[in-house]
Amino acid sequence: MNRLNQLSKFATVFVVLGLTAGCASTPKQLTAPSPDDPWESTNRSIYAFNQTVDRTVLRPVAQTYDRITPKPAKAGISNFFDNLASPWITGNLFLQGRFAAGSEQFGRFLINTVYGVGGVFDVAAQNNLPDYDTDLGVTLAYWGWKDSRFIMLPIFGPATVRDGVGRITEMVVDPVDQAFRDRTGPGAIALDVVQSRAGFLSLDQTLEEAYDSYAFVRDGWLQRRNFQIFGEEAGMPDYDAFLEDDFEDIPEEAP
Repeated sequence: MNRLNQLSKFATVFVVLGLTAGCASTPKQLTAPSPDDPWESTNRSIYAFNQTVDRTVLRPVAQTYDRITPKPAKAGISNFFDNLASPWITGNLFLQGRFAAGSEQFGRFLINTVYGVGGVFDVAAQNNLPDYDTDLGVTLAYWGWKDSRFIMLPIFGPATVRDGVGRITEMVVDPVDQAFRDRTGPGAIALDVVQSRAGFLSLDQTLEEAYDSYAFVRDGWLQRRNFQIFGEEAGMPDYDAFLEDDFEDIPEEAP
């Protein structure tokens, strides 16, 4: 069974669980429309569905994992999956023409694989080797596909059309990761998803307190993505201004 089939089955489980948890209401648009998000209405519906799946399945599992797993074990699991992604990152760095960075990333992979027990221990960090973070979506932007519409993917979350193409391609052609998944089955995929979700538990309260959580996620993700691609941060929207505009539209009560 190849990795794409495994991911499809894994995603289907979450879809069924999300649907049985009840219909999620579409988040109300509280901020001004974004030119990067012309499909906002559909994206908000998908975001509401993702929230239901997260609230009923992913978050409780991640909270349990975070509570019962010792800190060294969590660090080792995270290191292992990060190391597993290194060959793919290395290839993309080379495709972007960043040969020095690609060589450093490949060196990190070799050191951690050989001396770090398959990547469980980040020995390369102790030798001050940098750790890069890139993917095929960034590579496509380097090649000229810079402007791309925002899209909220079911289960997988925020992306753009360009980055969605990159993710699907990675599922199919990443040889190291695919070989590992083929050997370990969906259990490894589940562990990777859960440990990744556990890493964001500290942000849950911030998201819940956001004036418009959908816009907060979208704009924060796009800001980080622009930094990865262009090396400069895009300004976040002025949410206070949106609040002031909304309050100005509320008629004053008569004394």
